[in-house]
Amino acid sequence: MSAAARVEARSTGVEPALTPVGVERAITTLASVLTVVLTAVAFWLSYEHLQEVAAAHGMAEAVARSWAWPATVDLFIVIGELLILRASLAHRVDWWAIGLVTAGDGASIGLNVAGVGQDASALNYVVAAVPPVAALLAFGALMRQVHAYLARRAMTGVGAPPPGVEAPLTPVMVSVDRPTPPPPVETAGGAEPLPELPALVPGAEGASTPVAVDPASVAASSTAVDLCTPVVYPNRVDQLVRALYGTDFTQPSTARMTQAMAAVGLGASESTARTARGRVKAREPYLTGFPTAIAG
Repeated sequence: MSAAARVEARSTGVEPALTPVGVERAITTLASVLTVVLTAVAFWLSYEHLQEVAAAHGMAEAVARSWAWPATVDLFIVIGELLILRASLAHRVDWWAIGLVTAGDGASIGLNVAGVGQDASALNYVVAAVPPVAALLAFGALMRQVHAYLARRAMTGVGAPPPGVEAPLTPVMVSVDRPTPPPPVETAGGAEPLPELPALVPGAEGASTPVAVDPASVAASSTAVDLCTPVVYPNRVDQLVRALYGTDFTQPSTARMTQAMAAVGLGASESTARTARGRVKAREPYLTGFPTAIAG
């Protein structure tokens, strides 16, 4: 193996364990799990404290009622968050749901702080306010992840090929012109057609006679790409960038490449996209002649 081949192998090979895509996916998964855990713990602490507030203000003898009373506050938060999530999946804003979450969180924070009492220290108020505030911030972090995921899917309009499959290029239909025989010439005396001229002697040159190509050697639907050896890209990023050239025959911009990469879980590194585009142009120099739709 030559030195150039070794460099090409190192630059195009993709190691799943070393790519930043796997690291980014693992971080996103861990953040989502921790957000759910944080929301559950904060909600439980807030609910527990509100039960103590209810028991201390008229519901000490009714244990079941003291445990049910915090639901009249916290369930507004749960309903509002579910409605906000539904609106996000539908790509719209539900202001009524936002109002429910705001009212529920405000009431929860206020009641948790007020339930401490008047003669408590400042740190007691902070301890009481932390759980409902943490629940609110955790929900905001979860919604941010959902919105980012939906935005990536909405902005990406390129369907990437599955792993290991080359994306087919847009076919270009090229018609092969075949010479049509001249119409028969009738003589002055009747419908007797003139005999056809004999074929040229092999080796003789005709100044205006087109060269007849064997129809069996070139199919009418063949293209210049079909007649050349196909270029195989082992790198998935290179495959994706090469497929973008065949969508509208323009130079893919950096934003378009990173959006397509993010949609199939290949990260969104601009440097990786530009490097892949350079490798594709190096292997297929004629792609540099494509016009640039968007600078990138």
